[in-house]
Amino acid sequence: MCRFENAPDHKTLYRISETLVENFISSYSAPPKSIILDLDDTADPTYGAQQLSLFNAHYDCHCYLPLHIYEGSSAKLVATVLRPGKRPSGKEVVTIFKRIIKKIRQAWPEVGIILRGDAHFSSPAIYDFCAANDLKYVFGFKAYPPLKQRVINLVSKARELYQDTQKTVKLFTEIYYKADSWPSAKRIICKAEYNNMGANTRFIITNLTHSKYRFIYETVYCTRGAMELMIKEHKNHLCSDRTSCSSFAANQFRLLLHSMAYILVHAFREQHLKQTEFARAQFNSIRLYLLKIGARVRMLSTRIKIHLPTAYPFKQDLEKIWRSCCISGYS
Repeated sequence: MCRFENAPDHKTLYRISETLVENFISSYSAPPKSIILDLDDTADPTYGAQQLSLFNAHYDCHCYLPLHIYEGSSAKLVATVLRPGKRPSGKEVVTIFKRIIKKIRQAWPEVGIILRGDAHFSSPAIYDFCAANDLKYVFGFKAYPPLKQRVINLVSKARELYQDTQKTVKLFTEIYYKADSWPSAKRIICKAEYNNMGANTRFIITNLTHSKYRFIYETVYCTRGAMELMIKEHKNHLCSDRTSCSSFAANQFRLLLHSMAYILVHAFREQHLKQTEFARAQFNSIRLYLLKIGARVRMLSTRIKIHLPTAYPFKQDLEKIWRSCCISGYS
């Protein structure tokens, strides 16, 4: 296994990464009208002499910071890129997305694409890239003092309403903000929330033209929280944080192997578990209750017989899954 993990060179790793994007495209029977590309990174602590392991003050440890990209509405994996333990710059993110968007647009020229991410991915390089490639974006945005000053009246109004009702108050508005280095002003949507913990003022930046601020914030932006569950299944349930090789390239290959596992289990759940109680199960439940079943194997002269345990509690579901796989041609 050690020799196998260290065998791929950088060209091979790049080709495997391309294959993940190609697999994402081929997983659709027809071109979708629109897709949402969610991006986020996650801490992958390191405890040895791994190449490019860096100390990250935010996570207070030496780590890698792999970048995950999923399709937000379907939870399908698009790409995973192992990175040093520091936040990516806007130029680095654009470099990654250039290759992904190119492949998607070659297959689906008319598809609408929205990029969605947290505030630390928000940068002028991303805005310019989206403008040049007809992409929409919704990113969190840091609460800079000039922005806070411009919504101070809205926050005061939220506080007054909370004091009157003692119930959480959320008010929304939009402003156009231009930093000194920006060529033009950008649309910023503000949520002024007040509850028993005090004021909670948040901002997002977008080039969407929809007129309802609450819809963009709560329906378009906040639903990216589901990506945390996707990373949880990839990282915790499929153990993709086992990047303990000394070589960075070998660790990237490990991450790609775990990404292939994610694609397989996700497709298995989506296609064959619909009529069972595992239709919405997490990956660890699928792995423990369906894939890791003890069995007795008998090798005969003309066939191989597999005897499953009679006390298995999900026999009916397993039969449904088996028949579904047979219909799909996997038998």
